[in-house]
Order: sequence, then structure tokens, then C-alpha cells
Amino acid sequence: MSAPRRGKPPRHFSDLEPAERAAALAELGEKPFRARQLATQWFERLEDDPERMTDLPASSRRRIADALLPTLLTPVRSLTADGGRTVKTLWRLHDGALVESVLMRYKNRDTLCISSQAGCGMNCPFCATGQAGLTRNLSTAEIVEQVLAASRALARGEVAGGPGRVSNVVFMGMGEALANYRSAVAAVRRLTAPAPDGLGISARGVTMSTVGLVPAIDKFAAEGIAATLALSLHAPDDELRDELVPINQRWKVGEALDAARRYFEATGRRVSIEYALIRDVNDQAWRADRLGKLLNARGKGWVHVNPIPLNPTPGSKWTASDPAVERAFVAALEARGIPTTVRDTRGSDIDGACGQLAAVAPEQPRA
Repeated sequence: MSAPRRGKPPRHFSDLEPAERAAALAELGEKPFRARQLATQWFERLEDDPERMTDLPASSRRRIADALLPTLLTPVRSLTADGGRTVKTLWRLHDGALVESVLMRYKNRDTLCISSQAGCGMNCPFCATGQAGLTRNLSTAEIVEQVLAASRALARGEVAGGPGRVSNVVFMGMGEALANYRSAVAAVRRLTAPAPDGLGISARGVTMSTVGLVPAIDKFAAEGIAATLALSLHAPDDELRDELVPINQRWKVGEALDAARRYFEATGRRVSIEYALIRDVNDQAWRADRLGKLLNARGKGWVHVNPIPLNPTPGSKWTASDPAVERAFVAALEARGIPTTVRDTRGSDIDGACGQLAAVAPEQPRA
């Protein structure tokens, strides 16, 4: 059997801006106001069965659904942890490409970690996704539909913990979102637009993660979206970061931090510095001190550091730091006055934590 053809996914209602939706309905011979009715069903009521969209004409529902609501994500497998409150879902896209999303329920929020690409082209050696390489970019709708699927599951009480709603979305799944800039930013707009134009999630609940694509950071800062920026730094010195985050060979530590500071100035949103702690590689207290100096040199109150205990990936030569070393790293940052919080590694036992998403399909039984 030949490999599936990598192609552009079919147009979906979630791809369209509100103004484009009316035109799309008119193309189908429907009145333009049907677009808002469909948006109310899709984004506000989270309805995915066209036969239950009773404000649309019965004679038009199937035709509208066939034209504008094609199936983009097909669930392949779900794994749970934390008593069912963490759910990792493997999705198959229309062309056979695979992506994963992870829903994490906390006491005061429901967070969804989503993918923006199938695979990733950044090639960070400690990350399972980066080692898999890039298959393709996701469309706006393929990104948004991950959030809608989780929203429906929560609203219908299908996830442990009772009914809920997605309150936070983090672009920390598969892919470098800012390398898929147009689709990722359009998805953020769809997620944060007030219902029924979008899902009505607060922009403050959206985190855009990047390895440091400096021009894209500056472009995102000018979008007028008050989302949080998370810079995956992982080393304060260029020599080591060149190895851990290869894009550093193009934009150095100082350039990435300068762009992050500009993002803070443009949006007023405190930047998060993501730092995977790797035993005997980047976890020395002197590196924490150096990072603190670099951040303080760019001002006070603009940044927060999230050290992340490295999550294991198959075949990796690296592992997490010793807890005592982790504490010393945090202490060195705090001594410089840098707000620091060690990241909760939810889902590591189902390969659903940071750096573990590899989108491997379950093995098929042999004939």
C-alpha cells in the first residue's frame, strides 16, 4: 500500500473568518444569515450533528455539513492518566498524518495542549517530536478542531471530573507554531473571538510557544492579541543552545531574549521562559545564575521562568536532573529575583508531557 498523499485538507467552517462564512453559505444557495446560525451551533453550542441544528432548514443541513463541516480529525487512540483527568488523544488527519493533543484538568482550569504541525522541523535532539521531523503544517481548522473536540468532551461530561470547558490552550504540542504562522494566528483568533464568532476563550488563557523565531515573535507582538509568549530557551549560552536548539545558530540567545522583551513591551503580557532541565547538560547552578543576569539586564517584572524536568523519550541519551540539582538551579534564579515555577509534568506516564509527543500509531495485529 502506498503512503497517503500529503495534501491540503478540505475547506472547513473553522477556517473561515466571519465575513467569509456568509459568502460560503451564499455559494450554497443559502441566505447569508445562515452563517451566524451555523456559527452558533458549531462554536457556541458545540453541536457536531447537523440533524440537531434545528434552526437550519432540514432540507439544507446535510448539504451544508458536507460542504463546510468535513471530518478533519479522526480519533485513533486515547490514553488516560491522573485518574482520567489527563487525556492524550492521537488523531489521524485526512491524508493519514498523525498528531496528538493532551487535555489536562486542574482544580481551577482545563488546559488543552494542541499541535500546530504534524511533526516538527526544529530538530531539538531531546524532543521526540523534533526527532521525528516535519510532515506538514496543519490548517487553521485542524488546529481549532482539536480544541472543539476537547470542548465537546468536557461539555458532555465525557472526561473524569464532571462537565467543564476548555479555559486554557497552549501551543506546546507537536510543531513550532510560529513556523506555521498564518494558520496558528488565525486559530488563535478563532479561539478567542467572542461566541458565536469563535469559542470565546480569553486571550490571556492562550500560550504561544516558540523556540525563538525572532521575526515571527515581532510579527505576533503586532497582532494585538494579548496571548502569553513562551520562549523555549533551554540554555543561556550560545555554545550549548546551538546544540540543544539548532535554530539558535540563526538567532542567538540575546536576540531571542530581546524579541521576548519586545513582546512584553508591546502586549503587557509577562513572558514565560521554558527550560528543560537535562542532567549534567544544562542544569548547573552557574547557568541559572547566568540566565538570571541576562533576564535582569532586560528589566524587571517582564518574565517568569519555568524549569521543566526532562521527560524521557525512547532512545534518548539524556534524562532529568537530580532533584537536589533542580532545587539548586531554582534557588540560583530566585537569588537573582527571577520568579520561577517548576513545571508540573502531567501525562509523562502516557508519553503526553512536554517533548514526548511522537504520534505513533498503535501496532496493527499481523494477519
